[in-house]
Amino acid sequence: MRIGGRRAAPLRLSALAIGSAAALAMIVVGCTNVTSGEPSAPQGEAPLYRASVSASLQESAASSSARESERQTSMTTQAVHTSCEAMSTSSADAIGAVNTYVDAFNSDPAGAAGKGQAAVDALNQSADLVSGSFTDTLPPELRDALNGWVDAARGVATAIAGNYGAEEFNAAIAALNDSKTTALDRCDAAYR
Repeated sequence: MRIGGRRAAPLRLSALAIGSAAALAMIVVGCTNVTSGEPSAPQGEAPLYRASVSASLQESAASSSARESERQTSMTTQAVHTSCEAMSTSSADAIGAVNTYVDAFNSDPAGAAGKGQAAVDALNQSADLVSGSFTDTLPPELRDALNGWVDAARGVATAIAGNYGAEEFNAAIAALNDSKTTALDRCDAAYR
């Protein structure tokens, strides 16, 4: 035997290994016991259990359906608000730019070119913003009305950029005003 316990370490390792093996053998032996009992439900309780499970599944399905319906309604509401806000704010800016162009054209046709480009840009920005706000949850009739605005805004932008005559320009402005009224009316109805 050496001083300092250097030989005692192998003995400890051997004892640890033997103890671990014994513990493992006890676990294996303990897990092999078979319990007794009947593999069937007591008479009369099985129908009650089945009815309970069926009721639970029906309740769960109804609850899940209600949550999905609420989620869809919330998504539709958000889509309406997003698209209608885009229409409301950007159309006001676009109409303002068009009116500024018309005033400039009526007072100084030669100097109205800069105002015309600003109107074209505002109309196209509004059309892009509105059409970019669409989602699949937007109601179809509202989407159609907003698309009417998008088309009319692009039509007026084309008329200004193409320097169309008064008759064609006024027809494009009439379509723009009609589409704006229709779209905003549909937005108001969707908010209710």
